[in-house]
Amino acid sequence: MPFFRNRRLFIFLIGFIVLVALIGYSLRERDNVTMVEQFINDTVGWAQNVIHVPVTFITDIISNIDDLRNTYNENQILREQLGQYKGLIYEVQELKEENEELKNALELTESDSIREFDAIQATVISRSPEQWLDEVTINKGKQHGIRENMVVITAEGMVGKIQTAQQYTSKVQLLTGFDQFNRISATISREEGNDIFGMIEGFDNETGTLLFRIIEESEKDVDEDELVVSSGMGGVFPAGMVIGTVKDVVPDQYGLTRTALVEPAADMYEINHVMVLDRAAAEVEEVEEEEEE
Repeated sequence: MPFFRNRRLFIFLIGFIVLVALIGYSLRERDNVTMVEQFINDTVGWAQNVIHVPVTFITDIISNIDDLRNTYNENQILREQLGQYKGLIYEVQELKEENEELKNALELTESDSIREFDAIQATVISRSPEQWLDEVTINKGKQHGIRENMVVITAEGMVGKIQTAQQYTSKVQLLTGFDQFNRISATISREEGNDIFGMIEGFDNETGTLLFRIIEESEKDVDEDELVVSSGMGGVFPAGMVIGTVKDVVPDQYGLTRTALVEPAADMYEINHVMVLDRAAAEVEEVEEEEEE
């Protein structure tokens, strides 16, 4: 047993010395390498290349997938930001339009044309698609002094009258919803005093104009862009409220009467803020002021 133990030790020492010698021999600088070293190096290089190519391919695929995922997420974020930006643009535009409407309404309330009225400011809160050109609903009612048949205007001109008044809301019948049984006494206003009187009796959907039937037949010519205002003769609408301008004049089929096509001064398709004119309240205020004096 001691002989085999010493023999193993001897073989181990010889193997260790040979290994150290080989390591030292391989580490020293040489111009030429042995065939064995070349074979080993080439084999290791080929194996590394075989492993490197698919690993690199798979790594590139994973990297591209990550890039696509990141690009998709960034695109989603950019779309949301773009949508928010567009929404802000629309909101700013609506605020600008609303501000312009309110500014014009304020200027109108301070003008002499409606100084004799008490102007009740109101906002349109609903509009039925089936009656888009017939009526709108506003956020003021009897509790705010609204009564039936009060005239309703915007800064541009007359839009209609109060059809029904509830406690806190009211329905406004638009001029485009008027007919032969619900008319407005109007006149083509002229500075020289020879006004032409008639009635607003309906709305032509094809031309988008009000129908002004001339009831005072004469040799007077009606020109384009002449101003049409309420005459005050009907007892419902006060005189001098702007309705629109003449765009054309057409005779009836017998040539006995003429009808002027009047373009409304106010935009009937987009109404947001209105003023309801109350003459009675203004008259009461004037009486109270006179009594105080």
